[in-house]
Amino acid sequence: MTLIHLAIILPVLAAIVVRIIYRYYRRLHLGWFVLPVPLAIFIYLLTFIPRVGDGQVVYETMHFMPRIGMNFDVYIDGLGLLFALLISGIGALVVLYSIGYLSREEHLGNFYVYLLIFMTAMLGVVLNDNVIMLYLFWEMTSISSFLLIAFWHTREPSLYGAQKSMLITMFGGFMMLGGFLLLQNITGTASIRGMLESVALIQESPLTPFVIVLVLLGAFTKSAQFPFYIWLPDAMEAPTPVSAYLHSATMVKAGIYLVARLTPLFAFSETWVWIILLGGLITMTWASFNAISKDDLKAVLAFSTVSQLGLIMSLLGLGALSVLTGANEAHFSVAVVAAVFHLINHATFKGALFMLTGIVDHEAGTRSLKKLGGLLTVMPISFTLTVITALSMAGLPPFNGFLSKELFLEAMIDIREADFASLASVSFIFPLLAIVGSIFTFVYSVLLIYGVFFGKRTYDTPKEPHEAPALMLISPIILSVLVVLFGFFPNILSGTIIDPAAMSIMASDTPLGTHLYMWHGFNNPALWATVAIVIIGALLFYFKDKWMFIYDYHKERFTLNHLYDQGLIYSRLGSRKLTDGYMTGFLRSYLVYIFLFFVIMGAVTFMNTGFNMDYGSLAPVGIQEIAMVVIILASLVVILATRSRLVSIIMLGAIGFAVSLFFVFFRAADLALTQLAIETVTTALFLVCFYHLPKRSKHPERMRFKTTNFIVAAGVGIMAILIGLTAYSNRLFDPISQFHIDNVYELAAGGNMVNVILVDFRGFDTLFETLVFGIAGVGIYSLMRLRLNRKGKQDETHIEEN
Repeated sequence: MTLIHLAIILPVLAAIVVRIIYRYYRRLHLGWFVLPVPLAIFIYLLTFIPRVGDGQVVYETMHFMPRIGMNFDVYIDGLGLLFALLISGIGALVVLYSIGYLSREEHLGNFYVYLLIFMTAMLGVVLNDNVIMLYLFWEMTSISSFLLIAFWHTREPSLYGAQKSMLITMFGGFMMLGGFLLLQNITGTASIRGMLESVALIQESPLTPFVIVLVLLGAFTKSAQFPFYIWLPDAMEAPTPVSAYLHSATMVKAGIYLVARLTPLFAFSETWVWIILLGGLITMTWASFNAISKDDLKAVLAFSTVSQLGLIMSLLGLGALSVLTGANEAHFSVAVVAAVFHLINHATFKGALFMLTGIVDHEAGTRSLKKLGGLLTVMPISFTLTVITALSMAGLPPFNGFLSKELFLEAMIDIREADFASLASVSFIFPLLAIVGSIFTFVYSVLLIYGVFFGKRTYDTPKEPHEAPALMLISPIILSVLVVLFGFFPNILSGTIIDPAAMSIMASDTPLGTHLYMWHGFNNPALWATVAIVIIGALLFYFKDKWMFIYDYHKERFTLNHLYDQGLIYSRLGSRKLTDGYMTGFLRSYLVYIFLFFVIMGAVTFMNTGFNMDYGSLAPVGIQEIAMVVIILASLVVILATRSRLVSIIMLGAIGFAVSLFFVFFRAADLALTQLAIETVTTALFLVCFYHLPKRSKHPERMRFKTTNFIVAAGVGIMAILIGLTAYSNRLFDPISQFHIDNVYELAAGGNMVNVILVDFRGFDTLFETLVFGIAGVGIYSLMRLRLNRKGKQDETHIEEN
């Protein structure tokens, strides 16, 4: 294990220590013990910037499950390093913020353990080169996020949101696993680097469209793209530090990372480009439109997050045109740079906005815009930070969001230059959707500022509002400073972070030489698009009371949420009916299921491989064996025909004694004696048990019942014979019996082979079989005692009542 492997699993290791500290020491807030973990990882990752900036990559491998190709291979390039820095850097700020946000009366041990597990999961996702290991960490993010969203588990909305997020994201993750397995089958490797060397195989494979759809299902569900975005607003029931970390900066960007990482593999495909490009723009426009109608501040930010993720996703779809497609790289590498830059910018302004929303909720006791207003003079620091970050989200200068939004608009306008399929012929759709989505983004950004800090005070808040303590303000202040810093000096990131990440997405070794600046001149169409966005957005905000009625036509029963809820209800009803249908309570039904499954699976298997039996290797059949078979069959017929229990037991014993004679014929005297003893004891026990059973006649059985029994029994018997003969005729190894014959005396100093096998060669097997019988006996004895005690108490109660 290398140092970078240790850095990835450090949060999980720290979670164990944190839990112990929380149990024995609660005088200091637990967050102070957690804070050094992400901070140390962030500082360590900063040391990779010079190497990655020079075009180097770091690759370290550790064998985990090599037989199935599942190794813990760490691969640090520009893209992985960018995400790892966001995960650890924002994670440190979130932990610092949570110290002021969460009181020591909360279950802090659980909270920080879940948070640290999530941190390891996300680092494992973005720094992994093995797709199977990536999937392991991917699902680890879903589980830990479920626990974090349901942290306040006494609240019904928290449980609902946690369940919804897990069902949708784990469904996508399972589909993604199918895509990974198909991809591994096509390329013969689970390594992403290895797959990049086999792009030709992926292009030629007929399975590639299925792989793309399955992988994008995983990405779209995790990054809340349309139509899977419905889980994110409900996940806002989590504590605000969770929302700031998972749902703005890290978890929801896992799907973005996946698309960016796999773009070099699938950029040649029209399916890949169209789904990501159109899906992202539709998500952006739809979510920004819905954000305006929300009253809850976190709901507004939730839909805002969905919208911003859609923007980044569409840029990745457009940027794919610069990879292996013959499109003008000078135009569409801009989209990749914009995606990377906006990824960073979104983490800064949206992380700060979530924290500021938490501050408002924490200090005023509500997040409802109807109850808030006029807090400008009461919370001046929070107001200043909100203005900076909200205007950056709206794409206004001089903040960092303006720069990446300008690049986004420029890329969408330049889509007409694409020489890819029929993209250029419908190029007007993409800038139109981009501008419409940006207009609504401007409206809800202004709404956040005005609705909380301007207007009249309602004095309807559960608490008297006041400015937050310094501990809660430090993190949003740092993020807001970065918003301004990256706006005025964006080229701090160009050569160190943005270019290496963009080159990883484009699978290019050629330096991009990105230079970002605020002013592009009056001939820049993106500038005039921004002017139009601001003017139209301002008019829509000013006259919002005139057109907000359109949201009234958005009936709940026609929403995706309603479809999800109904699907959940009917799936439960359907599963209950299905279960009630086959769980009849009769042992005979369950045996039929098991035996039919055995017969069907055996038949399917041998239909593909065939029965390969060598009759020449079978022993000759003598008259004595035939006689024993006739006796067994005759006894079986009598058992089926008779109505007498006594006769059935005797005939069953006769079958056992006939089998004992088989052992005698085959010179297995010890087995014959054992079988005789067992049959004798079993027959005696049966007779004793049946003597005490009620004397009831055998109930009549329908022909359908008998026919089913006959078919199942015949099928099992035939299949067992065929499997036995096939296995005997196709031995892959020499039989072990000769080993026992040669070594029974030499190694075990015994003359009785059966006893030596049971006691020496298979001694542990026999020991544990005996242990199982002992456990079963203790269980039966406990149940009998429990029943006797319960019966005694019932008798005492009956006597007292009388």
